[in-house]
Amino acid sequence: MPDVIVVGAGHNGLICAAYLARAGIETELIEARSEVGGCASTVADLGARFNICNCDHTLIRGMPVIDELELESFGLRYLEPEASGINLFHDGSDPWVFFHESERTLDSLAMSHPGQVAGYERYLRDALPVAQLVLDMARTAPGALRMVSQALSRRAKGAARLLDWSRRSVNDVFSDYFDDWHLTMPAISTGPTVWGMPPSAPGTGLAAVTYASRHLIRSGRPEGGSGALTDATRDSFEAAGGRVRCGARVDRLMLRDGRAVGVRLDDGTELTARAVVAACDPHRVFVDWLDEVPPPARRFVERWQARSVKDGYESKLDGVIAALPRYRARGQLSERFPGLDILEPTVTVSPSPDALAAAHADRKLGKVSTEPTMLVNVPSVLDSTMLTAEGNHILSLEVLYTPYALAGGWPNSSEPERWLEIWSQFLEPGIIDAIVAQRAMTPDRYEAEFSMHRGHTPSYGGSPLAALLGNQRALTRYRSPIAGLYLSGAGTFPGAGVFGAAGRNTADVVRRDFQSRLGHRFTSLQHRAAGVAMGVPT
Repeated sequence: MPDVIVVGAGHNGLICAAYLARAGIETELIEARSEVGGCASTVADLGARFNICNCDHTLIRGMPVIDELELESFGLRYLEPEASGINLFHDGSDPWVFFHESERTLDSLAMSHPGQVAGYERYLRDALPVAQLVLDMARTAPGALRMVSQALSRRAKGAARLLDWSRRSVNDVFSDYFDDWHLTMPAISTGPTVWGMPPSAPGTGLAAVTYASRHLIRSGRPEGGSGALTDATRDSFEAAGGRVRCGARVDRLMLRDGRAVGVRLDDGTELTARAVVAACDPHRVFVDWLDEVPPPARRFVERWQARSVKDGYESKLDGVIAALPRYRARGQLSERFPGLDILEPTVTVSPSPDALAAAHADRKLGKVSTEPTMLVNVPSVLDSTMLTAEGNHILSLEVLYTPYALAGGWPNSSEPERWLEIWSQFLEPGIIDAIVAQRAMTPDRYEAEFSMHRGHTPSYGGSPLAALLGNQRALTRYRSPIAGLYLSGAGTFPGAGVFGAAGRNTADVVRRDFQSRLGHRFTSLQHRAAGVAMGVPT
């Protein structure tokens, strides 16, 4: 019997399991799909390999996860485009280029939006300390004393601004620095829009650190696709003695005397352990997995069961292309940035604020906006290992908002073809004819293939301030009111894209609990694990 069962082999579940195994805690990882990785994985289809979601990794590169789990020794290698992003707009206005280096970004803005340079300089002075503090707090297992210590280790100005921005909307924060929406919408497109929230919503203000964090951490892509990260994490986990069981869908949480003691699979198999970590949607855990609810957890579970069910709203079109797209803006950008390959980074296509507001309204009606937010890249340009055997490139076109409850339904919908037509308006003619094969990952497919209820990706909706105060304790402290059941994954702090902090934090909580409960036995396990890692016979 393992000490811990981790359910869900997305990147957070893998990271949590790897830390536990390397700490000497016997761990088994359970995954419903036939392979690990979840939405961070890379899959084979149409004679090509596609990333399930957008392949840019930023936040996880600012975490100690890669070094602590020695992922480079298991084959993880990042490739970095010269520019971090190209920003285009549906209104056809001047594009601008974002670079990791702040001075290069300022030079870029001087050419495209000279009136915003002074505002960007003021923004950097204010935002960089906030972004650094957010990262420091994310690296710290949540707890008032630990997180306050991190805040106090920074200048009070950064801490005060973190508190202020956590309460405001991102529109409000950005209005302190910019008077041109072409500066703000790219950050909104990869922040509140991805979260499914309007930029006017209070509490979205920390999205304003988007640019600052990307100046602190360079974006990169794992060579071989996003799944190279999760594959390396699996190898690290198994090298520490962990076990992976794929094709195993959990049906029920097993309780004994009010304590979680394992899980039952949909084929009736029962797996027992001393503790269970649910690295998946917590809503499904408390709605679908419980036959009985221990009295201490009753009110907590009832609140989860009463929560409204959210619908997914993201889609992704993958294509195999026989010729590279040629952006109409390439000549203009080449004059400004000689030698820059604008196909290496992700291109963000943003609507105007009014068009985004209309997109939110359309989404409620089951419609897709006429000017949707798009994130586009050709991963095989930067990473030649992503080319097909025939030498064709691959296209990644992510689209928001594409409602789960699409009017008329997704089967046989012409929407994906329309997205290609919209994107092609930014290109010179020929890209549609160059598409050899394509597939659309729509919310209904995410539900069927990735166990995402109604196609929705759970995410943590709070801020570092909420984590500091211990709001939604099960999501920020990772211990549920059901003894022996821990929560992890994107639905817990600080879940956001490929980050990994939630998996690392949960492992720290479980490890400390085991150390407290098992005492000398745990210490001996740690010594044994250290011996295995060093090649010492045990």
